[in-house]
Amino acid sequence: MFYLSDAELDRLLLDDIAYGDLTTRALGIGQQNGQISFCRRQAGRVSGVAIAVRLLQKLALKVVTHVRDGDDVAAGAVLLTAVGNMENLHQGWKVAQNVLEWCGGVAQYMAQMVATAQTINPLVQIACTRKSIPGTKSLAIAAIIDGGGILHRAGTAESILLFANHRRFCAEPDNWEAMVTRLRRAAPEKKVIVEADNVDEALAALNAQADIVQLDKFTPEQFAWVLMQRQVLAPNSLLSAAGGITLLNVADYVRAGAELLVTSAPYYAQPTDIKVWLEPV
Repeated sequence: MFYLSDAELDRLLLDDIAYGDLTTRALGIGQQNGQISFCRRQAGRVSGVAIAVRLLQKLALKVVTHVRDGDDVAAGAVLLTAVGNMENLHQGWKVAQNVLEWCGGVAQYMAQMVATAQTINPLVQIACTRKSIPGTKSLAIAAIIDGGGILHRAGTAESILLFANHRRFCAEPDNWEAMVTRLRRAAPEKKVIVEADNVDEALAALNAQADIVQLDKFTPEQFAWVLMQRQVLAPNSLLSAAGGITLLNVADYVRAGAELLVTSAPYYAQPTDIKVWLEPV
């Protein structure tokens, strides 16, 4: 489980319930005891459970989990239940549901991408970028891992990735070997990743012996051609496919020889449909 601070959890709650639940208050039912259940309507990958539990616990509810994040469950599976007074149950309802639905959708999409890719090559890894929807980073990272993916870059301080936007500020922007050498010396514990926007840049990066050459928006056919050149120019370099990789084309890139794919697509997946049921106890 990835840790979310109390401040992040409070922000999620305060977005919805800062002033209580007017309907519950107007009906005068807030102090009755009840139970809430969260069920996944369709079969698939689960994510967001641990976060939902902490959200509900912050409202003084007693929570029981029935599955774990990363599990694949059948349609209709109960993910978690909670008991407490109706006011707190109603205040926790939508916040927890939103987390379960959005995280579940991201994890499900990632799980489908991984399954599709690894059916062709079991060694393929799919990494998600840091281009998550603003405000969702902590949720997104957890969901990607639950879906069987890995992180491309959690932040700019985590890894070396040389873009054209960096190179233009260098004294010799076309001297790939000098830039790779400098990066390797400055950060000896990190692999040097270089992004190439076209075939000429890909060949230059390979000649510079970059650890990873990230081919941005290359077609599967272009990727396969560069891969053949890599076997001669830089057999120890890894090629990654990035830009526009989705569930619809991931198989094409794996068949072209890609063993590492970089994507942002899961962040925009359709949310999971979570049914919520409240009842008195």
